[in-house]
Amino acid sequence: MMSSQTKYIFVTGGVSSSLGKGIIAASLAKLLQAQGYKTTIQKLDPYINVDPGTLNPYEHGECYVTNDGAETDLDLGHYERFLNVPTSQANNITTGRIYQSVISKERQGKYLGKTVQVIPHITDEIKENIKFLGSENKYDIIITEIGGTVGDIESLPYIEALRQLKWEMGEENLIVIHLTLIPYLSAAKELKTKPTQHSVKTLMESGVQADILVCRTEHELNNDIKEKLARFCNVNSDCVIESVDVNTIYDVPNYMYRECLDKVALKKLKLKYSEPDLNSWNNFLNKYKNPKSSVKIALIGKYVELQDSYKSILESFIHAGSVNEVRVDIVPIHSEFIDSDNVHEKLKSYNGVLVAPGFGERGVEGKIEAIKYVRTNNIPFFGICYGMQMAVVEFARNVLNIADANSTEVSANTNNPVIDLMENQKTITDKGGTMRLGSWQCSLSKGSLCSSIYKSTNIEERHRHRYELNNKYLKKLEENGLIASGKNDDTNLVEVVEIEDHPWFVGVQFHPEYKSTVSSPHPLFVSFVNAAKNNNN
Repeated sequence: MMSSQTKYIFVTGGVSSSLGKGIIAASLAKLLQAQGYKTTIQKLDPYINVDPGTLNPYEHGECYVTNDGAETDLDLGHYERFLNVPTSQANNITTGRIYQSVISKERQGKYLGKTVQVIPHITDEIKENIKFLGSENKYDIIITEIGGTVGDIESLPYIEALRQLKWEMGEENLIVIHLTLIPYLSAAKELKTKPTQHSVKTLMESGVQADILVCRTEHELNNDIKEKLARFCNVNSDCVIESVDVNTIYDVPNYMYRECLDKVALKKLKLKYSEPDLNSWNNFLNKYKNPKSSVKIALIGKYVELQDSYKSILESFIHAGSVNEVRVDIVPIHSEFIDSDNVHEKLKSYNGVLVAPGFGERGVEGKIEAIKYVRTNNIPFFGICYGMQMAVVEFARNVLNIADANSTEVSANTNNPVIDLMENQKTITDKGGTMRLGSWQCSLSKGSLCSSIYKSTNIEERHRHRYELNNKYLKKLEENGLIASGKNDDTNLVEVVEIEDHPWFVGVQFHPEYKSTVSSPHPLFVSFVNAAKNNNN
């Protein structure tokens, strides 16, 4: 049973998708946290996939992994980066998980022969999942973001569950923020409120009255427009919050503070307001916006057309750039278009190169050519997951002279599988949720570059992979200069490789980008950016 002390804020969206519900939720949570409230955020996703783990990045952006191994929506990355508080499986609920649970209970006879229906069984399951985070009294306020747009068929069970919860808990314990769009018609030179009015009306038809409107807009809203929205959308005029486009998502908490979103929300919840302490946040912002120099980093991958595919990596560079007081210019380069003839021309002007995570054989040879170039030209190199594996393949081919060295993910019948499928993966047929996932321990060698970066020999990092460095080749690799400086003691899997006589050459099997936050920038990214700064290419 949920504690009566936990308060809930729901964030719904209208008019258009991609308005930034996750950023508004994270910004509000930051403001509440900065006043001492213990706050977390959860995301309700209306798709029928059990999780985004099997989704192509082009479909849904990156898949974000939590400490407990949940493959989740990329918005959870925003939550962690803003709040510096780990999320878990409980912070991301999908329609797939809801239906999977209900059908499993039905098969077990737990509904006592009743006809299983959307109401009450699906909505009860949704409510149970929503309340779970508040059940142990750990949080004062839980913000719940409902994915999609009001009026979508797939979102209706969530809106109905919200209606029931608001009725059950009372208005002092649950409020609804509706994020909407105020489009600007350039021909008429005016902002139009009608789409928002229709969106709020659609929400009310489902029995839910918005308490606060957050209005995304390219132009500032004057008082007349705010009054009109308040009157026709049935909210108080101080509950119409403007959200003008800003230069960076990290500006949004300050903007919401100036618009009093936190003050209005706390007033509705009958909670005390105090001035939020945003000093450390603004210190980060000040350094980020006023860099003393710049570095140019090539991000080599196969999903570079879509920025959301590498969202956590891009944000990690922002955090690391702020620490180093440099502007990090990231230039995405598609690995399919790199070959031995053009690699020099494509990479000669960069201070550093990161080869990104990925799956499958497409673009692999381009990654290998890029790694050979940066290795032989002493350009700082950072390989993450697949990027680390391709660094091993490149080294085996060009230093150990094993011409056909490869990964069995790329060539199943290779005679020299320097990267091979993990032993416990060989009998697995289901793709969803079966990789090596979540936080794992890693021991770093004393005196290694990474132990000096982490200032520790024992670390924990998050994983998402099926393939590993084949230890049959490890001795030969190390004898020739590719050092396994990090291993998991229980599995003996190689987690980190380095080249000692290189300015900065590090490949990691894990995903450090998942743990970088505004208040705790990841040390590997900080060190890599510093190395790039020192490389006047």
